Amino acid sequence: MRDDSEHTLMARIAAGDHAACGLMVDRHLGRIVAYARRLLGDQQEAEDVAQKTFVRLWTHAERWEPRNAKVGTWLHRVAHNQCIDRLRKRREVLMDELPDRQDPAAGADQLIHQQDVAAVVEAAVARLPERQRAAILLCHHQELGNIEAAEVLGVTVEALESLLTRGRRKLRELLRERAPELLGDL
Repeated sequence: MRDDSEHTLMARIAAGDHAACGLMVDRHLGRIVAYARRLLGDQQEAEDVAQKTFVRLWTHAERWEPRNAKVGTWLHRVAHNQCIDRLRKRREVLMDELPDRQDPAAGADQLIHQQDVAAVVEAAVARLPERQRAAILLCHHQELGNIEAAEVLGVTVEALESLLTRGRRKLRELLRERAPELLGDL
């Protein structure tokens, strides 16, 4: 029986095993793309970041040390750094309105409402300062623990908790004015 633990897979990847790399990509691709998309707000850029992240996995697997970070944490860190580089390069321009979304099935009022709320929340998250946004996304969307999220951001757990507190406070401010509209008949 083959051992598919992340430690073993990383050793196999470092030895040039394409199948092991494929397994690692299968395990982490969705979460890496989702994190990058939420941070960058662009699916194509997120896919580019994921591709570069997994190229880094392939080319730097021999440098990975299991005592320093879990593979998922390390991959998030690589993706995070690439996202921050992209954000700094493009000097993000805030949009006045959200882009058009795909039209949901007719008669799905609840689904439409949920999508509207999600779009407003996502827009509010996008307005957070980049470090607060990254902390919120890592902990709430990527479901990383505080220790792992702090490692990804290169900060202490206390600094991460401060970023989360400030980010949540700012989100409340941004969403407070839209609350009656968002809550509707609830």
